[in-house]
Amino acid sequence: MSTILENLKYADSHEWVLDNGDGTVTVGITDHAQDALGDVVYIELPEVGTEVTATEQFSLVESVKAASDLYAPVNGVIIEVNETLGDEPELINEAPYEGAWIVKIKLADPTDLEKLLDANAYSNSIE
Repeated sequence: MSTILENLKYADSHEWVLDNGDGTVTVGITDHAQDALGDVVYIELPEVGTEVTATEQFSLVESVKAASDLYAPVNGVIIEVNETLGDEPELINEAPYEGAWIVKIKLADPTDLEKLLDANAYSNSIE
């Protein structure tokens, strides 16, 4: 069974979102998503300063099984990327909610968070 954290919001496309409380969010992929992908071998990290639009592709994760697009869960601008993943993409499998965050985004509209799933709704969506 996948780990789903109560303090996060979730997108239908299996990205998790942590509200940092300062107009920014941290984004990664869920335990369910990394499990479905299998062993992650590469992640395409976007550039800092890239504008992202909710539900549009912003990155790519490759595993031994498949490649999967990552979709922005909110509208905004990427303000930081987790450079560690460039050298250690396997962190996505090992610690999807801790060290394997992918980007930090400055929100264009904080109400975007209201459109995301809570832990219970996400859990129901993957059952």
